Amino acid sequence: MTAGTGTGPKAGGSGAGSSGTGGSGSSGAGSLATGSIGAGSLPPFEELVGLHGAVVLRVCRALVGPVDADDVWQETFLAALRVYPSTGDVSNRQAWLVTIARNKAIDHHRKAQRLPVPDGGAAASALSGVPDGGARADARDARGMGLGGGDDVVRAVEAGETAALVWAALAALPPRQREAVAYHHLGGLRHAEVAAILGNSEAAAGRAASDGMKALRALLSQGRADF
Repeated sequence: MTAGTGTGPKAGGSGAGSSGTGGSGSSGAGSLATGSIGAGSLPPFEELVGLHGAVVLRVCRALVGPVDADDVWQETFLAALRVYPSTGDVSNRQAWLVTIARNKAIDHHRKAQRLPVPDGGAAASALSGVPDGGARADARDARGMGLGGGDDVVRAVEAGETAALVWAALAALPPRQREAVAYHHLGGLRHAEVAAILGNSEAAAGRAASDGMKALRALLSQGRADF
């Protein structure tokens, strides 16, 4: 099971856990389960991976960086697979998966005993220049993910403009702004859904996403000037 294939995991794990979020910080998951479709009508799990795998990968990259994103992505879908048979009441699968990805990212940072946001020196170093080979590889990755939406930053990645700069700039944002940008602009969630994940109000989630985008554009402008 890899982030780029879009196929279902081959690992087992049919036992349902105590929570549909698979990890730490599960607040907000319950509010995402507002409809009931019945366990018998659940589509094959592979379809879920195919529909939402690319979005979840973007979110993972924003939360833990491109190096560790694949591992967190796999952990996210393995956790989702374990509880999938008991999730007939989850109406928004994408928000549910993004919530699991967030919890797995938190677990990842705890295990690594490091803060989610790199220090200023590391971020500045990443933004000051990226080796051509790595930049081209990240750009190919971004084009292959099929980023959607009308935002300038999303279009920049889709156009192949040094995707590594985008991930480095995201890492330099304050944690709440980075999460809001990741969930709303990269994950495609509404502000109300972002608020449910972050545990704040819809207005606060909207402000964090807006402020985060302003800061992100400024960082990207500086990074391109230095590149």
